[in-house]
Amino acid sequence: MTVETRDYLDSRMHISIGPSHPATHGTLRFHLDLDGETIVKCVPEIGYLHRAFEKSAEKGTYTQVIPYTDRLNYCSSMMNNVGYCQAVERLMGLQIPERAVYIRVIISELARIMDHLVCVGTNAVDIGALTNFWYFFRAREDIYELIEALCGARLTTTYTRIGGLAWDAPPGWADRLKAFIEKCPKTIEDVEGLLAKNRVFIDRTKGIGAISKEKAVSYGFTGPCLRATGVKYDVRRDRPYLCYDRFQFEIPTHTAGDTYARFLVRMEEMRQSLRILQQAVKDLPGGPVLCDDPAVALPPKSQVYTNIEAIIRQFKLVIEGVKPRKGEVYDCTEAANGELGFLVVSDGTGKPWRVRVRPPCFCFLAAFPEMVEGQMLADLIATLGSINIIAGELDR
Repeated sequence: MTVETRDYLDSRMHISIGPSHPATHGTLRFHLDLDGETIVKCVPEIGYLHRAFEKSAEKGTYTQVIPYTDRLNYCSSMMNNVGYCQAVERLMGLQIPERAVYIRVIISELARIMDHLVCVGTNAVDIGALTNFWYFFRAREDIYELIEALCGARLTTTYTRIGGLAWDAPPGWADRLKAFIEKCPKTIEDVEGLLAKNRVFIDRTKGIGAISKEKAVSYGFTGPCLRATGVKYDVRRDRPYLCYDRFQFEIPTHTAGDTYARFLVRMEEMRQSLRILQQAVKDLPGGPVLCDDPAVALPPKSQVYTNIEAIIRQFKLVIEGVKPRKGEVYDCTEAANGELGFLVVSDGTGKPWRVRVRPPCFCFLAAFPEMVEGQMLADLIATLGSINIIAGELDR
């Protein structure tokens, strides 16, 4: 090493951001080389929340995998449930009841709103704006109350089942949902009024953490981070599932590809989710929420207590699990962060031979060094919050 090279390297500062840094939430670490406060090199380190989801999925029945999916993106866990169950149902060729289809759309859009509330609210806190956090978390609490009424849980729900849902919505739930749909737009307007034209917020976000459309596509971006670069890709429209093709809604996009653009896209997506919810609750059909296929659905408890065949059927489903045909399937949904895909491989037994997850977050973190190198240290925090890394799905 020459004297000149050694002097240059010695002038850099080597620091670690995380995992104890408030903006990394105990689940990420970045090794940085700084020239003053300018980031010269960024090396992400993951694995702080690795739960071996994919290996654990091989150890239980197909139904026992559902609680594990809750812990992927735990800010919108119901969307993980829906995505996994949909993949298994496609492998089995199952059709779920219409009411279950509509309720899955409703819980998915509620989860999307909830996820965006967390993303925008906590990102604003990381930048230094606290009031927005309280506004958005009040609305988030309203959604949690709706979810709790559905399944008795809040964060990790395990509400869906292969073939439909665990339970139907309780009486009066649709009216509570309508009240939320009426109330939520005011919250979005309030926060947008506080941030969208705020000079400090604009200076901290515009031009920060930008990525081009071409780079975003090459890294495999999906979801709001991709749409913020101008690419109008949304699984709900490009590969329709459930009953999304029956609803009218727009796909918000922006062209700047920076932190401010990602903020604007998420704010508009919440409005479009409310629009979908309004249509879904209006057209919500009656009927069962679980298919009547005896190879999939548990028998009613009234039969289990009085009928030997029903007892045997329940015992075999609980102990042995459902048994899809041999084969494999990849299915994806538009989760809050982007395309959430599940590759499920069956060997014909009651346990999955392989479950592979395609999480949206992994691609974002792969591009993260390119997004922040050359920018200031404080810009790393603003950019990190805007791409909404959730370590549960990042590490899997």
